[in-house]
Amino acid sequence: MAEQSTTEYFRYRIRRDASGALNWFRTSWREKRWFRWTTILLGAFLALWLVVWALLARDLPDAETLLEYEPPLPTMVRGIDGDIVYSYARERRVQLQYADFPVELIEAYLAAEDKTFFSHGGIDAGGLAGAVIDYVSKLGSGERAVGGSTITQQVAKNILLSNEYSVTRKLKEMILARRIEGVLTKQQILELYLNEIPLGRRSFGVQAASRAYFDKDVGDLELHEMAFLAILPKAPERYGRKQHAELALERRNFVLDQMVENDFVTAAQAAEAKSQPLGLKPMRAQHETVDAGYFFEEVRRTLIEKFGETAEDGRNSVYAGGLWVRTSLDPELQEAARDALRNGMLRYHGNRGWPGPVATIDPDNGDLVAQLRSSNLYLDFRDWRVGVVTERSGSSATVGLTDGETYPLTGFPDAVKVGDVVAVERAGNGYRLRSVPEVSGGFVAMAPQSSRVLAMQGGFDSGLSDFNRATQAQRQPGSTIKPFVYATGLDNGMTPATQVPDQTFCFYQGAALGEKCFRNFGGGGGGVHTMRWGLEQSRNLMTVHVAMDAGMPKVIDTFERVGIGSYEPYPAFALGAGDTTVLKMVNAYAALVNHGQQNNATLIDYVQDRHGKVIWRADTRNCERCNMPEWDGKPMPRLGRSGKQVLDPRTAYQVVHMLEGVVTRGTAVRLRDLDLPLFGKTGTTSGPTNAWFVGGSPEIIAGMYLGFDQPRNMGGWVQGGNTAAPMFKEFVQETRDRWSDEPFVAPAGVRMVRIDRRSGKRVLDGSPTDDPLSAIIWEAFKPDTEPPRRTRADAIEAKRREFLDLIRRGEMARRNSRYGTGRHGEPSDFVEDQGGIY
Repeated sequence: MAEQSTTEYFRYRIRRDASGALNWFRTSWREKRWFRWTTILLGAFLALWLVVWALLARDLPDAETLLEYEPPLPTMVRGIDGDIVYSYARERRVQLQYADFPVELIEAYLAAEDKTFFSHGGIDAGGLAGAVIDYVSKLGSGERAVGGSTITQQVAKNILLSNEYSVTRKLKEMILARRIEGVLTKQQILELYLNEIPLGRRSFGVQAASRAYFDKDVGDLELHEMAFLAILPKAPERYGRKQHAELALERRNFVLDQMVENDFVTAAQAAEAKSQPLGLKPMRAQHETVDAGYFFEEVRRTLIEKFGETAEDGRNSVYAGGLWVRTSLDPELQEAARDALRNGMLRYHGNRGWPGPVATIDPDNGDLVAQLRSSNLYLDFRDWRVGVVTERSGSSATVGLTDGETYPLTGFPDAVKVGDVVAVERAGNGYRLRSVPEVSGGFVAMAPQSSRVLAMQGGFDSGLSDFNRATQAQRQPGSTIKPFVYATGLDNGMTPATQVPDQTFCFYQGAALGEKCFRNFGGGGGGVHTMRWGLEQSRNLMTVHVAMDAGMPKVIDTFERVGIGSYEPYPAFALGAGDTTVLKMVNAYAALVNHGQQNNATLIDYVQDRHGKVIWRADTRNCERCNMPEWDGKPMPRLGRSGKQVLDPRTAYQVVHMLEGVVTRGTAVRLRDLDLPLFGKTGTTSGPTNAWFVGGSPEIIAGMYLGFDQPRNMGGWVQGGNTAAPMFKEFVQETRDRWSDEPFVAPAGVRMVRIDRRSGKRVLDGSPTDDPLSAIIWEAFKPDTEPPRRTRADAIEAKRREFLDLIRRGEMARRNSRYGTGRHGEPSDFVEDQGGIY
């Protein structure tokens, strides 16, 4: 009963008070004008708010997404030593944490953009009122009103909204700013702002801008530089240009005054900063810190294939995912490979004259210099630059460069015309024409145990063409393929001491093709010689005999297993008639060094996402006990060997051992004075159209070729030994400290036996010497394949040959002292290279 009375009491009070309030409202509305207007305005405001909510606020993005916001970030590339060597970026972006920003830099932005940032709730009433007045005063004038936006509003606009210039966008911006202030701390808002604000020169955020304008990190900036960066949000494309330097100085000094007014710096500090010039660095393209454009482009292609290109392709895309990519690029080896290939091209080009423009631009399409700038062509060689011929009149011409200036051009032939993109070099007050060689080539260096690519050069300069001749150019490898023919022979009953005829070989290819007869490079031949001699001297006829005796289908199978290519079983392919790439050939040679074990060639070791998590790695081997918190007392866990076995380990070593003889006394003898344990093989294809060398040491394998992109005769004098091998020699000489004196190690199951180098017969009463032409050498054999003990008659014959050899060499020495030696200090009748395809 008491409960019911209480309920009725409260109902009575509510009815009475509501009735009283309603009567008061009616009386006030009827008798008080100010009350009537206040009520109308309040109602209009509420109605307007509902309309705004319905039209604007309802569909706005959730401010809480900023808690997990991941800005688009470039992909950073590290070299083999962990240093950053490149980035894939269409915009300059670097993400820092709040603690990384200098206090004075933060204060400069507060003074320039939002003095009351730490006290307002997202909207500055005074600034907003001024912006409204300015907007009304400029209606119809076409001028853009001042924004009046706080830093929080700018974060809302830059990240969650568009850059549309309208009242609607400004209202949305204000609503979002209030929401952001309720979700993020002031420090978090500032961190987003300083990382995302667009500041010109394709840079977003103060760290990227600091690099773009001053080539410094934010921690190294001086006060006047910080003040300059703080003026950029207003008009980045205006204040960052040379022609507006006075306006930029005026605005910078205003920011310094505001910093003094807000007690951020002293007047003396501001005066010192004002006395400094702007000090802007010229805008330059973002090229790699290591000249490895072909390497980086190959990495880029791989990453895009795995992760996509843009943000629409996934969160780990190349140009937005912020990936960290660890590569196998060795900067020292890369620079040596680049220089060796370039110098080889320049040596071949010699005094052949100007080969023509590197590209052409159509003058009918407008400003030639602007077209050149947008073409992204560049040269990173000596002090050469890329320019476009803008005028040509008789013996005078001008060239325009990417800096927008034009200069007199000298040293040009009659063939030069307006629109030609050319290489030029500074000469007095102008520039003179330079020749980029028409001949090109590819170069790859690799670690044989892992097949990690250490260096890659795919042409003269990636700034002129991104066509990578190390991986994309299909070329005939010539005699560099012969080691794998001999490996097939060794797998099918032959030994390095097997006698093989150096005699004409004809092969009937069917009614359509008829009979094909092979001959040696340069003709000649005859007799019977050891397999070793045939490989050292690159004898075509002996190679064909080995291939046919072992069986061409087996030879082709060997080519496929080591990854060179897949061909038809015709004898011409045993001499390198099939197309392949430098990368494939180098990886095949890596299998020889690695005792027949071969890995897939890789440029990327592993990829991390923006948070450091490894999302892909080349080495997929697992080590289950490697992550134990404590040692369990058992032997250290070890990873097994990677890759697949593509050759018999003993066969691979036998081939390497024979190829050491190519350097010691064969077609690559010019490398002998490097005094290193090296192996390798030269190659020259029919024409000749390509000159090759592939070889190296137990730690580094390198391969290269020289040839025209549209294959044509390079000249009868060109051979792998005199054109490609010198490039390898230069590569080694420039990196000599990286090459070990450790010899090639034989695998289990190989017997080293003393034999006579010429006859291949076993020797028991002598020892090998350091003389490269010693009659007695160590040879590698599989068990029970070594030659039998020789007879007394063999010993007598060998001794007779030795005496005759001494007499011959003595006579040759007297002749050389009288008439001079042949090229490179070898006897004048020495044949440089017997490889090739005919």
